[in-house]
Amino acid sequence: MSSAITSCEHLDPVRGDDVLNCHDDGQGRKKAGQARSSSSGQPIYSILDVPPWYLCILMGIQHFLTALGGLVAVPLILAKDLCLQHDPLTQSYLISTIFFVSGICTLLQVFLGVRLPILQGGTFAFVAPSLAMLSLPAWKCPEWTLNASLVNTSSPEFTEEWQKRIRELQGAIMVASCVQIVVGFSGLIGFLMRFIGPLTIAPTISLVALPLFDSAGNNAGIHWGIAAMTIFLIVLFSQYLKNIAVPMPVYGGEKKCHTSKFYLFQVFPVLLALCLSWLLCFVLTVTNTLPSAPTAYGHLARTDTKGNVLSQAPWFRFPYPGQWGLPTISLAGVFGIIAGVIASMVESVGDYYACARLVGAPPPPRHAVNRGIGIEGLGCLLAGAWGSGNGTTSYSENVGALGITRVGSRMVMVAAGCLLLLMGLFGKIGAAFATIPTPVIGGMFLVMFGVITAVGISNLQYVDMNSSRNLFIFGFSIYCGLAIPSWVNKNPEKLQTGILQLDQVIQVLLTTGMFVGGFLGFLLDNTIPGSLEERGLLVWNQIQEESEETTMALEVYGLPCGIGTKCCTSSCTQYLPFWPKPEAGTGEQGPSLLACLFQEPSGERRKGAAETKL
Repeated sequence: MSSAITSCEHLDPVRGDDVLNCHDDGQGRKKAGQARSSSSGQPIYSILDVPPWYLCILMGIQHFLTALGGLVAVPLILAKDLCLQHDPLTQSYLISTIFFVSGICTLLQVFLGVRLPILQGGTFAFVAPSLAMLSLPAWKCPEWTLNASLVNTSSPEFTEEWQKRIRELQGAIMVASCVQIVVGFSGLIGFLMRFIGPLTIAPTISLVALPLFDSAGNNAGIHWGIAAMTIFLIVLFSQYLKNIAVPMPVYGGEKKCHTSKFYLFQVFPVLLALCLSWLLCFVLTVTNTLPSAPTAYGHLARTDTKGNVLSQAPWFRFPYPGQWGLPTISLAGVFGIIAGVIASMVESVGDYYACARLVGAPPPPRHAVNRGIGIEGLGCLLAGAWGSGNGTTSYSENVGALGITRVGSRMVMVAAGCLLLLMGLFGKIGAAFATIPTPVIGGMFLVMFGVITAVGISNLQYVDMNSSRNLFIFGFSIYCGLAIPSWVNKNPEKLQTGILQLDQVIQVLLTTGMFVGGFLGFLLDNTIPGSLEERGLLVWNQIQEESEETTMALEVYGLPCGIGTKCCTSSCTQYLPFWPKPEAGTGEQGPSLLACLFQEPSGERRKGAAETKL
């Protein structure tokens, strides 16, 4: 991507449906402008398009807000079992830490990983094994920590109680993340992709959202009126008003100050809906329309219910590795988190293909998938070292947001990653975002989880759904992925083997719907007789092979500065499973990395720069 991109100018509103106009960079990309008209079925901004900087910031905020519920929910869910339910200040520290680490991991994934616009954040796949570990008798919170009148949050005794638990989580996450790093960078996940087809990925991704209907409904049920308004606004903006262009003031070009049409509702449906619903809750809080009694229906819809977090959080705080002390390791915790790692990896592979389809990119080749999983493992290692109490994974919620907004630019996700870093550094700002009323987040989740489920099911387009074999595999996997975890949660004592660590591993595996459904889909799809065409593997593998051979795939999934394709193309690197393949047909080896660094702005190398021939 070394070609220079020319400057752009805004169009007059009467000159057509295009919102912004810009010159092509010679490779089909657009910069600082609307890539396509709203009537096109393609994304408004594809992965290689570069929107104007202010749109990148605004759309990055939208992705941050989309992930906000999950980012905040993970520390708050763990707070009770970490003995922190009466310590909101430490909870805000955990929230800031997970913001900061998620920003680092997002930037690593965009620049060095799979290179798709996928936001990285705390994973719910680690919540179940974490809660299972903390429920052991050795880690149950003392009774006095459950009584707010007996808790002195500044006492050394209380500090040691919660810190030793989070250090245990840190050690388990860091060791388990090494498994993910090995699986990714060794190419093992790429090898497994030969056997993981649509009938494995479809139930796995669908079961990411389906089991969460209860929690999403509970959040929305705090005040169904507010939640319904949020849902109505998201649907209104993203579906009914998406083709309506709004005149926007613009400065630049020959006319300097003028107006230009912009499809505001199509690009920012979630952000607009959240802001309007939040504003309504604020008005209802100021006028005391919402009840002030903590036990009354609708109390949590008030904007002042989380005021303690905002008032106690510091303005600036820099998270650092080992901030809670030296991590500790136990066998039970490691095996439990490994179960979460397996489910997270299968989910992420499905997210890669879903994201590529939504942003107009070719399916990711194997070396990109290997690199993506390896970088996610590195992200989990960093999250464990920083002490977030959780790992990181690709956020399916934000993949769903791509389907609604149709904005798939990589630079938007770079802006979102930088925003997460800032939120992690400025504690007050991060705490302020955490005060979004619960029913607003619940309404947003109901829409997003529906989109994620549809994205998972859409993988079935590659298989023959007239086949009774395929209908059985998908239906049985989905149903067992809902039924088995529900039964195990209600009857944990029925699965006792006498070995505590083994009992925990079994319970964690069988209570993770993604793992149950994905495992059954994988097992049945690879054992029940069926042709490659019937299973969808013929088209599936053909898509992957075609992706690796196209110039578009090399441009999307290659490393920055042409590393591996134009420079650093040593014969030794071609044996690395995560290294991109060089461009074929030249018969020459590309320049070295040193030569890339000494290029002139025009793209020509300086005189005297060495060029190594094959």
